[in-house]
Amino acid sequence: MKERLAIFGATGDLTARYLLPGLAALRAGGHLGDGFQLIGASRHDWDSDEFRRWAAAQLDRHAAEFPAAAREAVVSSSSYRRADVTSPAAVADVVAGDGPVAAYLALPPAVFPAAVSALHEADLPAGSKIVLEKPFGEDLDSAVTLNQLLAEVVPEQAVFRIDHFLAMTTVQNVLGTRLANRMLEPVWNSTHIAEVDIIWDESLALEGRAGYYDGVGALKDMVQNHLLQLLCLVAMEPPISLGERDLRDRKLDVLRSVRPLTDADIVHHTRRARYTAGHGVPAYVDEAGVDPARRTETFAEVELELDNWRWPGTVFRLRSGKALGIDRKEVAVRFRHVPHLPLGHGGEALPNVLRFGLDPEDLTLDLTGIGARASTFAPLTLTAQIDPPELPAYGRLLLDVLEGNAALSIRGDEAEEAWRVLTPVLAAWSKDLVPLGEYPAGSAGPDPRRRDRNG
Repeated sequence: MKERLAIFGATGDLTARYLLPGLAALRAGGHLGDGFQLIGASRHDWDSDEFRRWAAAQLDRHAAEFPAAAREAVVSSSSYRRADVTSPAAVADVVAGDGPVAAYLALPPAVFPAAVSALHEADLPAGSKIVLEKPFGEDLDSAVTLNQLLAEVVPEQAVFRIDHFLAMTTVQNVLGTRLANRMLEPVWNSTHIAEVDIIWDESLALEGRAGYYDGVGALKDMVQNHLLQLLCLVAMEPPISLGERDLRDRKLDVLRSVRPLTDADIVHHTRRARYTAGHGVPAYVDEAGVDPARRTETFAEVELELDNWRWPGTVFRLRSGKALGIDRKEVAVRFRHVPHLPLGHGGEALPNVLRFGLDPEDLTLDLTGIGARASTFAPLTLTAQIDPPELPAYGRLLLDVLEGNAALSIRGDEAEEAWRVLTPVLAAWSKDLVPLGEYPAGSAGPDPRRRDRNG
């Protein structure tokens, strides 16, 4: 395991809320030794003592569930460098030392190209790795350019384009449930499955993130960034192994099979909207830092179909919205109706739905059973309890980085293919082919009507 982790952007929210607690979890679980070194770097004019005091406060706030000894070990292992991430000399000072280093870019995506160029000129030690938070690029062209820059610095195997969604327990259970159960895998196809809803609906509004969100919007922030990854896990063919090559190859196959969207498809099978004032939440356009002229959407929905043997006719619906009435974060696999019901029974037999809850993490199966009267159908729900994971999502990802396990990392060609899927949508929306709707904050969202596939 590599013993040095350099975080660029180390005084930001990502480090405070996720990376430091992830390291505390690794230490508490015995995954980090006494020789581990954490180097924090940012523009703040701090010294190492100030950084340690800040890190200790963040760990007390966000990682109180881990033993004090583990938190203190993370703090004592840290040092700090003031650095402009675009300066090769400053970056070289951060990564200097014995042996390879994992350089974690906890930075805005717009800074990635300059930071990677600085790492190139800083001459990273042999065996080093580069870790980038998604979104990877701002569009297809920028993703291709960034991949080219990375290839000049380290081999593809040393690039970690991470998505913490993939380390969630329930997301991992999508694979385990369908691949390891004889009763599910034979029916995991379009013959039996009509629709798959991949949903990340939030009651939270902007929460002070205008500096990032207003330049991105729901389609890039969630659909392209995370939900396409869930689509890959749901729809992929069974891999030979769960190793990085086999798993990533099968995910890439899914993205390549997404039917290209025409302008007519986009008009009929995508929606975008932004929230207006409601339930004590100001309208999105009135949030601090928002430029209304950007017409940024806070709700995005895209319906996709896959051109392959397994999924003809199944609709995959990817949706995410902010400031909605309820939190709904799940993958819902909707099976088709049975072909025949016994005559004489009352009530309605609803389609089976297998739900993978993402937050909170749970697993439920909606069935139809017999009600209190033997001649009447009634809904029946089975719920599975999921054991808490050994490590939080970021702890798992950091461990993978340090150990060099790239299975949950996004490969370069996969990152580009994900942009290819949604590039037509971005282009059509930029031309206002799909109107930017509105919905009151705290409501169910914009008009939920479903469009017929034939228009």
